[in-house]
Amino acid sequence: MEKLNHSIRLPGGASCVGTARSAVRSLVTRHDLGELSDTAALAVSELVACAHWFTPDKEMMLKIRWQFGALRIVVYDQHPVHSSPEVSEECRRRRSRGMWLLAAAVGTSGGDWGLTPVMTSAGGSKSWALLPG
Repeated sequence: MEKLNHSIRLPGGASCVGTARSAVRSLVTRHDLGELSDTAALAVSELVACAHWFTPDKEMMLKIRWQFGALRIVVYDQHPVHSSPEVSEECRRRRSRGMWLLAAAVGTSGGDWGLTPVMTSAGGSKSWALLPG
């Protein structure tokens, strides 16, 4: 478990959801975290699907890491910078509403999830799920 720390570049497109799901299932099983497999697969599916919905066909980065007794799944996308803080906040609210299934699954397992803008001039968003082991 201690060495579970992987980054996967996803090329964009709807097919990335299946690729991400398969990768996470394989990694958690290989690192003796099979009990997290279903929830981790659902979480990564929701994170990648939402990133694809808001940044269609743009490359994204998936990071999977075991740290401090929890599986951390993070997706970075290329969401553009908004024209104002108000527009940015409305976009964040829309994205958050779209991840109700993630919220339910992660909440049931005692985990957490979130979405934040990446603070770069090029924009980007970071969405994540935390699953306790």
